[in-house]
Amino acid sequence: MGYSISEIAKMLNVSAYTIRYYDKEGLFPMVKRVNGIRVFEDKDFPWLRLLNCLKNTGMPIKKIKEYLDLCKEGDASLKERLNLILEQEEKVKKEIGILKNNLKEIEFKKAYYETAIANGGESAVKDWPSVCATMDNDEIPENKKGW
Repeated sequence: MGYSISEIAKMLNVSAYTIRYYDKEGLFPMVKRVNGIRVFEDKDFPWLRLLNCLKNTGMPIKKIKEYLDLCKEGDASLKERLNLILEQEEKVKKEIGILKNNLKEIEFKKAYYETAIANGGESAVKDWPSVCATMDNDEIPENKKGW
Protein backbone atom coordinates (compact mmCIF):
# COMPACT_ATOMS: atom_id res chain seq x y z
CA MET A 1 0.00 0.00 0.00
CA GLY A 2 1.20 3.52 -0.75
CA TYR A 3 1.03 6.47 1.61
CA SER A 4 1.17 10.17 0.82
CA ILE A 5 3.27 12.73 2.62
CA SER A 6 0.22 13.96 4.53
CA GLU A 7 -0.69 10.41 5.60
CA ILE A 8 2.87 9.74 6.80
CA ALA A 9 2.93 13.09 8.60
CA LYS A 10 -0.26 12.20 10.43
CA MET A 11 1.10 8.76 11.41
CA LEU A 12 4.31 10.31 12.78
CA ASN A 13 2.45 13.18 14.43
CA VAL A 14 4.44 15.81 12.53
CA SER A 15 3.45 18.33 9.88
CA ALA A 16 3.51 17.58 6.17
CA TYR A 17 5.98 20.48 5.96
CA THR A 18 8.32 18.51 8.25
CA ILE A 19 8.17 15.48 5.97
CA ARG A 20 8.84 17.69 2.94
CA TYR A 21 11.77 19.27 4.78
CA TYR A 22 13.20 15.81 5.57
CA ASP A 23 12.79 14.94 1.90
CA LYS A 24 14.57 18.14 0.85
CA GLU A 25 17.41 17.24 3.22
CA GLY A 26 17.81 13.89 1.46
CA LEU A 27 16.46 11.68 4.24
CA PHE A 28 14.24 9.62 1.94
CA PRO A 29 16.49 8.36 -0.87
CA MET A 30 14.90 4.90 -0.72
CA VAL A 31 11.33 6.14 -1.03
CA LYS A 32 10.00 5.78 -4.55
CA ARG A 33 8.50 8.54 -6.66
CA VAL A 34 5.46 8.16 -8.85
CA ASN A 35 5.04 11.02 -11.33
CA GLY A 36 7.41 13.10 -9.19
CA ILE A 37 5.45 12.50 -5.97
CA ARG A 38 6.87 10.59 -3.02
CA VAL A 39 4.94 7.42 -2.27
CA PHE A 40 5.81 5.77 1.02
CA GLU A 41 5.34 2.03 1.40
CA ASP A 42 5.15 -0.36 4.34
CA LYS A 43 8.82 -1.25 3.83
CA ASP A 44 9.73 2.40 4.59
CA PHE A 45 8.27 2.32 8.11
CA PRO A 46 11.35 1.01 9.95
CA TRP A 47 13.36 3.99 8.64
CA LEU A 48 10.51 6.42 9.29
CA ARG A 49 10.18 5.13 12.86
CA LEU A 50 13.93 5.46 13.48
CA LEU A 51 14.09 8.90 11.85
CA ASN A 52 11.21 10.07 14.04
CA CYS A 53 12.88 8.60 17.13
CA LEU A 54 16.24 10.22 16.42
CA LYS A 55 14.64 13.58 15.73
CA ASN A 56 12.42 13.35 18.84
CA THR A 57 15.49 12.69 20.96
CA GLY A 58 17.19 15.81 19.66
CA MET A 59 19.56 14.44 17.03
CA PRO A 60 20.26 17.18 14.48
CA ILE A 61 19.29 16.58 10.85
CA LYS A 62 22.98 16.74 9.91
CA LYS A 63 23.75 13.78 12.21
CA ILE A 64 20.71 11.85 10.95
CA LYS A 65 21.94 12.40 7.39
CA GLU A 66 25.39 11.19 8.44
CA TYR A 67 23.78 8.06 9.90
CA LEU A 68 21.80 7.49 6.69
CA ASP A 69 24.93 7.91 4.57
CA LEU A 70 26.72 5.37 6.76
CA CYS A 71 23.81 2.94 6.29
CA LYS A 72 24.35 3.13 2.55
CA GLU A 73 27.90 1.85 3.08
CA GLY A 74 26.60 -1.41 4.51
CA ASP A 75 28.59 -3.54 6.95
CA ALA A 76 31.72 -1.42 6.53
CA SER A 77 30.08 1.31 8.64
CA LEU A 78 28.58 -0.76 11.46
CA LYS A 79 30.99 0.59 14.10
CA GLU A 80 30.44 4.20 13.03
CA ARG A 81 26.67 3.73 13.12
CA LEU A 82 26.90 2.13 16.54
CA ASN A 83 28.97 5.08 17.78
CA LEU A 84 26.33 7.55 16.59
CA ILE A 85 23.61 5.54 18.34
CA LEU A 86 25.68 5.27 21.55
CA GLU A 87 26.30 9.01 21.50
CA GLN A 88 22.58 9.68 21.16
CA GLU A 89 21.81 7.16 23.89
CA GLU A 90 24.08 9.06 26.30
CA LYS A 91 22.38 12.35 25.44
CA VAL A 92 18.95 10.81 26.04
CA LYS A 93 20.02 9.27 29.36
CA LYS A 94 21.41 12.63 30.50
CA GLU A 95 18.15 14.33 29.55
CA ILE A 96 16.16 11.65 31.38
CA GLY A 97 18.26 12.28 34.49
CA ILE A 98 17.56 16.00 34.29
CA LEU A 99 13.84 15.35 33.80
CA LYS A 100 13.79 12.95 36.77
CA ASN A 101 15.35 15.63 38.99
CA ASN A 102 12.83 18.17 37.74
CA LEU A 103 10.01 15.73 38.46
CA LYS A 104 11.27 15.30 42.04
CA GLU A 105 11.17 19.07 42.47
CA ILE A 106 7.62 19.23 41.09
CA GLU A 107 6.48 16.32 43.27
CA PHE A 108 7.95 18.02 46.33
CA LYS A 109 6.13 21.28 45.56
CA LYS A 110 2.90 19.36 44.87
CA ALA A 111 3.08 17.63 48.25
CA TYR A 112 4.05 20.92 49.89
CA TYR A 113 1.00 22.76 48.52
CA GLU A 114 -1.42 19.88 49.08
CA THR A 115 -0.31 19.65 52.72
CA ALA A 116 -0.44 23.43 53.18
CA ILE A 117 -3.95 23.58 51.75
CA ALA A 118 -5.14 20.62 53.84
CA ASN A 119 -3.72 22.18 57.02
CA GLY A 120 -4.87 25.75 56.57
CA GLY A 121 -1.75 27.43 55.21
CA GLU A 122 1.98 27.42 54.70
CA SER A 123 2.71 27.67 58.38
CA ALA A 124 1.99 23.92 58.54
CA VAL A 125 4.84 23.14 56.17
CA LYS A 126 7.38 25.91 56.76
CA ASP A 127 9.68 23.55 58.66
CA TRP A 128 9.60 20.76 56.08
CA PRO A 129 13.04 19.60 55.16
CA SER A 130 13.56 20.36 51.51
CA VAL A 131 15.31 17.10 50.71
CA CYS A 132 13.99 17.03 47.15
CA ALA A 133 13.77 20.75 46.60
CA THR A 134 16.59 22.90 45.33
CA MET A 135 15.24 25.93 47.16
CA ASP A 136 13.51 26.22 50.50
CA ASN A 137 9.79 26.99 50.31
CA ASP A 138 9.60 29.48 47.42
CA GLU A 139 12.46 31.61 48.74
CA ILE A 140 14.81 33.11 46.19
CA PRO A 141 18.39 32.48 47.24
CA GLU A 142 20.52 35.56 47.79
CA ASN A 143 23.98 35.90 46.28
CA LYS A 144 24.06 32.33 44.97
CA LYS A 145 26.68 31.68 42.30
CA GLY A 146 25.23 30.64 38.97
CA TRP A 147 21.92 32.46 39.44
